[in-house]
Amino acid sequence: MLKNGRFHAAVAISDPARARAWFEAKLGLVPDQEDPGGVWYRFASEGWLYVYQSGSAGTAQNTVAGWTVSDLVAEMAELRARGVVFEDYDMPGLKTVDGVVDFGPAKVAWFKDPDGNTFELSQVA
Repeated sequence: MLKNGRFHAAVAISDPARARAWFEAKLGLVPDQEDPGGVWYRFASEGWLYVYQSGSAGTAQNTVAGWTVSDLVAEMAELRARGVVFEDYDMPGLKTVDGVVDFGPAKVAWFKDPDGNTFELSQVA
């Protein structure tokens, strides 16, 4: 049943005005809907990202949401031009080069929002 439903991610933020300005300026996203708790961003795949205020904002130590793109390098260049900083990692089994890790069939990069939530960009062969 769930595989037939639309999927969305929800991300906790501490300051709605700051988050909204960051998502717009850095990611080029404009909310499609608003409700008393937060804002909804819609994507071409009919996926949604819900951004809402919470006292637990930025406490996740993992990737909270991601996008699969057709050209990772071009997408990263556009986001960098907007001021997005990509994370670099160097640990066993995971080393980025210019912000990208190559897993063979997939290339992946990560960045953080002002609350420290980690987002992923990936390109899958």
